Amino acid sequence: MFLNFSERFISKIEEVLNDWKLIGISSGKPLEKGVYTTGAWEEKSDEISFADFKFSITHHYLVQEPSDKDGKEELVEDALPLPMQDLLCMNNDFPPRAHCLVRWYGLREFVVIAPAGNNNAILSESKCNLLLSSISIALGNTGWYPYLCKHIINGDECMLENGPGVRTDFEMVHLRKVPNQYTHLSGLLDIFKSKIGCPLTPLPPVSMAIRLTYVLQDWQQYFWPQQPPDIDALVGGEVGGLEFGKLPFGACEDPISELHLATTWPHLTEGIIVDNDVYSDLDPIQAPQWSVRVRKADNPQCLLGDFLTEFFKLCRRKESTDEILGRSAFEEEGKEVADITHALSKLTEPAPVPIHKLSVTNMVHSAKKKIRKHRGVDESPLNNEVLNTILLFLFPDATDKLADGFESRTSTSAGNNPPPENEDYNLFSQLKSAPSDSLTYKLALCLCMINFYHGGVKGVAHLWQEFVLEMRYRWENNYLIPGLANGPPDLRCCLLHQKLQMLNCCIERKKARDEGKRGNVSDRSPGGTSGDAGKGADHSGDNPDKEKEVGKSWESWSDSEEEFFECLSDTEDLKGNGQENGKKGGAKEGNKEPVNLKPEGRLHPHGKLMLLHPGEPLYIPITQEPAPMTEDLLEEQSEVLAKLGTSAEGAHLRARMQSACLLSDMESFKAANPGCCLEDFVRWYSPRDYIEEEVVDEKGNIIIKGELSARMKIPSNMWVEAWETAKPVPARRQKRLFDDTREAEKVLHYLAVQKPADLARHLLPCIIHAAVLKVKEEEALEDISSVKKIIKQIISHSSKVLRFPNPEDKKLEEIIAQIMSVEAIIARARSLKAKFGVEKCENEEEKEDLQRFVNCLLEQPEVSVGAGTGPAGSIIHKLFVNAQRVSAVPPPDEELRRSGSSEERRLNMGAISDFPPPTGREVILRTTVPRPAPYSKALPQRMYSVLTKEDFRLAGAFSADTTFF
Repeated sequence: MFLNFSERFISKIEEVLNDWKLIGISSGKPLEKGVYTTGAWEEKSDEISFADFKFSITHHYLVQEPSDKDGKEELVEDALPLPMQDLLCMNNDFPPRAHCLVRWYGLREFVVIAPAGNNNAILSESKCNLLLSSISIALGNTGWYPYLCKHIINGDECMLENGPGVRTDFEMVHLRKVPNQYTHLSGLLDIFKSKIGCPLTPLPPVSMAIRLTYVLQDWQQYFWPQQPPDIDALVGGEVGGLEFGKLPFGACEDPISELHLATTWPHLTEGIIVDNDVYSDLDPIQAPQWSVRVRKADNPQCLLGDFLTEFFKLCRRKESTDEILGRSAFEEEGKEVADITHALSKLTEPAPVPIHKLSVTNMVHSAKKKIRKHRGVDESPLNNEVLNTILLFLFPDATDKLADGFESRTSTSAGNNPPPENEDYNLFSQLKSAPSDSLTYKLALCLCMINFYHGGVKGVAHLWQEFVLEMRYRWENNYLIPGLANGPPDLRCCLLHQKLQMLNCCIERKKARDEGKRGNVSDRSPGGTSGDAGKGADHSGDNPDKEKEVGKSWESWSDSEEEFFECLSDTEDLKGNGQENGKKGGAKEGNKEPVNLKPEGRLHPHGKLMLLHPGEPLYIPITQEPAPMTEDLLEEQSEVLAKLGTSAEGAHLRARMQSACLLSDMESFKAANPGCCLEDFVRWYSPRDYIEEEVVDEKGNIIIKGELSARMKIPSNMWVEAWETAKPVPARRQKRLFDDTREAEKVLHYLAVQKPADLARHLLPCIIHAAVLKVKEEEALEDISSVKKIIKQIISHSSKVLRFPNPEDKKLEEIIAQIMSVEAIIARARSLKAKFGVEKCENEEEKEDLQRFVNCLLEQPEVSVGAGTGPAGSIIHKLFVNAQRVSAVPPPDEELRRSGSSEERRLNMGAISDFPPPTGREVILRTTVPRPAPYSKALPQRMYSVLTKEDFRLAGAFSADTTFF
């Protein structure tokens, strides 16, 4: 039965090797220097089993040029297998970043078989021997020899590789306590020679490669350049600096913990140098090669990363603003509650009711008093000084409110034109955040700062509450919101920014309507309205923009959905214009309107176009602007329209719902062009639906004749039905398409019910946007190519994640982690610049060399600095010398200072070595000798040794001839 398991195991190994095309003897050319570090390594894995024991089989290989595969035909008959050639190759000793087996044995390709888990470890020696024999059979069947089998028996590691007539044993010794004779080169040479047991005398020379590593940990003489944030200046300083206009940046601790200097003697022959327990020629100053690498601090604390992380934590909070701050901001008790809830019934009572006390403004101010009543000033999360500073930063126009009143406040708020567009400014459209000069963007920065420095979630809830109250105050008093672009909501921005833009549109409409009312109260008289309209029509051609402004006033509108007119004047006005007759006869006339109406609401003539029937000029009417909508309203409207279904009735109802704007424009057109027909409207509104062609009349003259398009002639056409329904009513007397009062209250309610977590979700794209701009700004000062690539990846990744609502937390965490990694890289660059004195260097050529050296340290695992010469090598030497002197200074005790003369102290200081004892010693010994007999084939032998303070490892690859032994 066990034999069957072995056969299946052999068959499975052969199947895997065949799938990976690991058949026959591999060949290749000598590897170039450093290719183990710069080249690409790949691996393939599979799972095999022996009885109930599962193993993972992994193929590790260096990606090489395809031309290497053609070398099989040119193999020499006695050529060594590729792994044995790699044992003697000296071009890639001590790779800074590679698989451990590559470092120990110098292999470019190998297969590892290991237990799939700790529970599958093979501890029986007999079972291990059975596994090894099975693997050897599988290798012999496939003919592939760069094979390495790794298994563990009682903690000892043993590996083997078979070739045609040769065998290489890969052995390992791992000790915690190092015998004294193995701490120097002479002792390692003794164990290497005894291990190979060469029968030849004298023994062929042994080639050596030695590396000593020195670690610099003491940076005390170099201060960390990052300045800590001044929390006291967050309020007292200028608004818009670090405190409430920009995110902080930089590491709070040194992100570079250690500097490792590797001094290497790459090609030495036995007998050239002496290194024993008494004396050593291995002086780092005399080493032909120096290379440096830095050890980076694990997850250094960085300001920007902390800000982002803490703000993201808000997204997971569950509390509402009321739960955080205590009582509801809008809660009323007792009589005041009864007054508000029964306000409508009180309006019908005979007793006079003080209407002003029932206004929403008084409700809000009363609520604020109750808040401060329940929560004292000292208990508020934000003190008045901080709160006022933030509000002035967010609403700079508020400084003129008390001094100049209404006009000054609105004048500073009206101009909200964006700056010249550039790539960084337009970044908001990719991240779906908000423009960097907008109120939403500033609010996000302030909330982020408050969350980190001033009270956490309570401070955020407090500031948001004050912000909502300010929004209501501006709505009721017609103060435009600063920091928002004019026009309808920008769907490229986040939903909160769209809501604020919608509120601004409502304020603008309400303000225009109220100003129109005030302007017309003194001039109002019976028939006065029509006179004003007539004047507007007469001067429309001279100043169309002015007429458009007047037409948009719509002074007859109210704050509700119904329309209320002043009975006497408006009725006479309707009679004077003949609209009562027009309303009665409009439906009977069909497509043609009566010509006895006076034109109203004209903007300007439409070029040279004439009405088809009266022959008068065709005027473009003043129309209502379409109702602005945010993306959630558009989505809600789409869902309603989709629920109507695909039936004919549903399609008809859907068309009527979508034709409200069309009907309004038709009524405006009829009022501006008495006697017009549907064809006239189509010529202005949709010229493509009016087809003109040249025809010959009865007299032989060529005339132009037009008609409606085919879709306009369909029976029960929506356009025809709307035209028949439309009455000649100017835009200023129509029912509003956009009810600013209702929409403003909806926005204010939406803002009021937002939890801190909801608010953080809305503003997180703005925070990520600000963080990206910050890292781009900081990177521009350092000019690190790798950081530029990461920033592009962050923008690309963020645009995909933030484009959709409610992104996953895991993806948001990935974006924040990428930003934190960029901050850490820039902080490391600044740390290295400070330590190597890049900015202080006066020689431009040396400064460029140091800058290049610092950039390489950031991007490469190890950087060569020559033989300790040059600007970088000199600075590194000086760093170690200074660190040695600092460590040798005795404690500042008076007795120690008095003991000894100044000459003795000088001699003691001179005896201090420039470098500390090496932290790591690596030695590679190689030779080619016949084993096991003098007449055996000469094969490569290699031993790698690494010695640290707490670890000693010997990795040997010893080859033997299995044919002539």
